Amino acid sequence: MSLQPAASAVDDIREARTSLGIELGSTRIKACLIGSDPTEVLATGSFAWENRLVDGLWTYAIDEVWTGLQAAYADLVADAERQHGIRPESFGAIGVSAMMHGYLAFDEAGALLVPFRTWRNTNTGVAAAELTALFGVNIPLRWSIAHLHQAVVDAEAHVPRIAGVNTLAGYVHEKLTGERVLGVGDASGMFPIDPATGGYDERMLGAYDSLAGDRLPHPLAEILPTVLPAGAAAGTLTAEGAALLDPTGALRPGIPLCPPEGDAGTGMVATNSVAPRTGNVSAGTSIFAMVVLERPLAEVHHELDLVTTPAGDAVAMVHCNNGASELAAWAGLFTRFSAAAGQALDDDTVFDVLFREALDGDADAGGLLAYNHLAGEPIAGLDAGRPLFVRTPDSAFTLANFLRAQLYGVFGTLALGMQVLTAEGVELDRMFAHGGMFRTAGVAQRFLAGALAAPVAVGELASEGGAWGIAVLASYLAHADDLSLSAYLDERVFAAASVSLVEPDPADVAGFASYLDRYRAGLAVEAAAVDSL
Repeated sequence: MSLQPAASAVDDIREARTSLGIELGSTRIKACLIGSDPTEVLATGSFAWENRLVDGLWTYAIDEVWTGLQAAYADLVADAERQHGIRPESFGAIGVSAMMHGYLAFDEAGALLVPFRTWRNTNTGVAAAELTALFGVNIPLRWSIAHLHQAVVDAEAHVPRIAGVNTLAGYVHEKLTGERVLGVGDASGMFPIDPATGGYDERMLGAYDSLAGDRLPHPLAEILPTVLPAGAAAGTLTAEGAALLDPTGALRPGIPLCPPEGDAGTGMVATNSVAPRTGNVSAGTSIFAMVVLERPLAEVHHELDLVTTPAGDAVAMVHCNNGASELAAWAGLFTRFSAAAGQALDDDTVFDVLFREALDGDADAGGLLAYNHLAGEPIAGLDAGRPLFVRTPDSAFTLANFLRAQLYGVFGTLALGMQVLTAEGVELDRMFAHGGMFRTAGVAQRFLAGALAAPVAVGELASEGGAWGIAVLASYLAHADDLSLSAYLDERVFAAASVSLVEPDPADVAGFASYLDRYRAGLAVEAAAVDSL
């Protein structure tokens, strides 16, 4: 029996009462279309891509940005037609999000000066240390200002020609609209934000200009994009931008865009974690926790970034370069084993089986230890990565313990950073989690609750992740004059949302604490592997 498409969805698409969100993540470019009801996902599209290590730096080919965007958009349009019998030609609003930080430098003509340097690079140690001392706040290795200053310190040939620096989201937004602007959440991963003004910290801008001197051709304030809060007008889709996104010519220009945001900000929106005493954990290629602060931290901590929500509220961020990629690599071995055995299982089934097996493991993973470090991990004091699995002769080497150790390993460095927040007296009313590894109900969520010794919630609306989050921010454009972002999320988006909350199991808390003690001690083994291999 065929079902007729809901008239409201068709009408929303036909009359452009929709919002399109596009997020360029580490492994996928995703597009998400929502209707006049922001909780209703009407269509999705995606494109898979991977970063590459080229000349010692992690990068994505800039041409692939546009190939991937066009493919994800075409996939979404086709999905809308499959589900609703109509191909969208316009939208009520569009939002662009992408992985934060990194370095995209352009000359006066808008030409890219060097290949895109992603957040994953850890070659900025000298610059980050100098800037941290200069500003009196932690400047992490991956921040855009650290990348820029490292280029200045190294006297790279392109530096005298720099006219602008942007994030990936800001770059795409500028190509679509002609506006060089950035949402405050994404901007806070470029350069410190003054919470009183909602813009870049003027004292620190001045301090940096004095430090850089004539090594940069322009003052830093002219090089960085203009900062905007959530809900601010950020330009409209130009004819050239429409053609970039949809080469078929069907997409009409003139659509308003919200300020471009980073994946951390869209994760906060997707989990309704923009108010003080709320937080979220996002797990993908990287893993990070965002905690909205009630008050400033007492000390500077290298484990913590100070960033903001898309509305400009202060956030402590625990960012780990390595997330679920190593776990996915191990799952791939089991997928191949099933095929080689003549009982081929798809990836989702393999993940589900393996995750559920982990529930039968010992609370401390039986003495096993897993490091997911494919790249350097600053919180752990490592400038390069070597994935490791370690056991002792008396460890309980079972499949369940192996898998629990791998899942614990995803949360290991994150837990080290979260302990710093706990020592600062930071308290949480709720911690939300999102990302693909939380799709198997009650497994990664339960282990994260044990790792943080705090309740962890997973909501049904977070399944589309950041692409949905930036679509919601786009939809907020029409409501920003009447509601704060927090009120909009509470009243219009999450009011009827179903949330699964898992309290920490005392046995898991004790078991993970034991695992983390071994994990911390074993970092010397990881460091030796980096030195030796």
